[in-house]
Order: sequence, then structure tokens, then C-alpha cells
Amino acid sequence: MTELLVGTKKGLFVLEGEPGGELEVKARAFAGEPVEYAMRDPLTDRLLASVTSAFYGPKIWYADDPAGEWEQAGGVALPEGGGAALERIWTIVDGEGDGDRALYAGGDPGVLFESRDGGASWELNRALWEHPTRPGWQPGGGGLCLHSIVPWPDDPDRLAMGISAAGVWLTEDGGSTWRQGNKGLVARYVPEESREETTALCVHRLHRAPRRPERMFMQFHGGVYRSDDAGESWTDIGAGLPSDFGFPMAIDPADPDSAYVIPLAADMDRVTPDGRVRVYETRDAGESWTERGDGLPQENAYLTVLRHGLDRRGEGPELELYFGTTTGEVFGSGDAGASWFGAAKHLPPVYSVRATR
Repeated sequence: MTELLVGTKKGLFVLEGEPGGELEVKARAFAGEPVEYAMRDPLTDRLLASVTSAFYGPKIWYADDPAGEWEQAGGVALPEGGGAALERIWTIVDGEGDGDRALYAGGDPGVLFESRDGGASWELNRALWEHPTRPGWQPGGGGLCLHSIVPWPDDPDRLAMGISAAGVWLTEDGGSTWRQGNKGLVARYVPEESREETTALCVHRLHRAPRRPERMFMQFHGGVYRSDDAGESWTDIGAGLPSDFGFPMAIDPADPDSAYVIPLAADMDRVTPDGRVRVYETRDAGESWTERGDGLPQENAYLTVLRHGLDRRGEGPELELYFGTTTGEVFGSGDAGASWFGAAKHLPPVYSVRATR
């Protein structure tokens, strides 16, 4: 049985079912409110959701049962007295290890929160908030969003993060200090004479291969990249894709050479190219890409898939993949992307998909 946590413009939808057909809506929470992201803590089974209220701003909520009572977490706020406002919580990620291991939440304006009590309370990471380069950070089209938080297997002190548009950030001391890892990234969206000096590096999504943790993949605003040195430097691997623009990305945990992306036509035309919905897969670390579209709409389908709209469950030949669209559809694959089926339709615009259990 697969559970999907689908964050939408009008609430959280919990879908359940077996891969291969339409999943059933088992619960709905936060009706009418934007749910940016939801996840289930694999250690405690607790559900956490990021909700952006039009009246109260962004909050994190937690519950043991999605159809039951949700409690608001504490500490999700910026220091008083400053001019910045907390705009959105983009993602919630479980850290590595057991017992006292952390949960992390990333948001706009480029902020990182940490929880040590299962998400009931949070604390701002001051080292990143007070980083001396922060005055030069620039927001991307969706704001100054910290959207990707990538732990290192079995080493809770090592994290990589992606910020749009402030690039890749790395720590080896649990977030006490941070440095950038942007060597090789090319910002083709700025004038050529300014590319070497720009700090406006618009990372869209970041993933790490758990069985070779120094191997990382990135969807960039203008390319797909691979790192073989834990995010210190990057190589463009986007040749062979129909465009160099897109948001979501997934990997097969069993295969360090794997990555899945869903290209969009261009930064000024954020729909599937040629009205065809296709997922592209590499199994050779980006040397080549294979189009996967069996079962997906192949004409007059101008869809958009956002950065957290693609997720996976399992690994290897039984890898399940799911993605949601801004037109309210969810598609799934139970055979590592070889074929696809409709998992849900007629939902509000989908912001995020998280596959669990």
C-alpha cells in the first residue's frame, strides 16, 4: 500500500492505494489553505505540514492522524526587530541517525530551522541567518527560497542545501559554519560578461545518491548538473534533454548513476515541451537520457510540475515514481518510470508530492 501526501493550493490530500490505478482520497486537512509541503517522519511516523495562511503567515503543523487534530509547532519565526518577513516554509526534511537526530525546515527568505523534538518546536539556524554574504543574496522568481536540504548518510553534521537564487551551501559541523559550493555552475540567464561574478545562482532542486554520497544531482535554472565531490564543483549533464529548464528531480536510491527530471519548455514558457508530458531518465550519470512517456498525455497537455511535485518510493526495479501538476493531476509509475498511470485527477493545483510507506 502506498500513501501519497499531496500539498495543494486548497489543502492537504492523503491518497492511498496500490500502484497501477487511481488512488483513493483517505483524508483531507487544511481545507482551502495552501499546503506547501507535507511529510511523514520515518522515525516517529508523525505527519508534518507547512501551511501558508493568508492571515497568520507560514506555520508548521504536526499530527499523528491526518484526519485528526493538528497542532501548531512553535519557533517558526524570524528574530524580532528586523525588516525581513517569513514568507513561506518550502520543505521539511528528516536528518540522519536515530534518537536525537534533527528535522530541518527550509524557507523564504533563505532560512533554515531545526527541530530536536519531532517537529513540535523549531529554532532558527543563526549561522546561516547571519552569514556575511547574505546582503548580496538575490531572490529567484519564487522568492529567496531554501527548498532543498540534503543530509549525508550516517553523518548528521554534514548537510548540503540549495537556495534560489543564492546557490549551494555546505556544512560539515552541523550548521555552525557554512560555505558555498558553486564551482562549475553557469548562470546563462544573466549577461555573459557578468556570469563569473554573479552570486545569483538559481538552484531549482538538489539530491544526493545515498550509496555514493559524494555523488549529487541538481536541476538548475538553465541546465542539469552532477557533482562527484559532495557539492564542491559541478559538471553540466543536460545535453540530450529537450530543454535546459525544469524544477523537479528524483533519484533511484539503489543506483548512484540515476536521475529523473521533467523538463519544461523555457523559463518564460513553463509548460511541458510541445504539449507532451515526458519524464527523462539517466542511468549513466547524465551521459545519456531516455524519454519515458508511456501512459502519459502526449498531445495538447501543457502542464507544469513544480520543484516538489515529483517523489519516489522504494528502489531498483520496484521503484515507484509519482508527480503532480498545477492542473490538479497526479501520475504514477510502479516500474521505475517504464510506464505510467493516472493516480488522481481533479485536485487543486499541486504544490508537492511525498510518497510514504
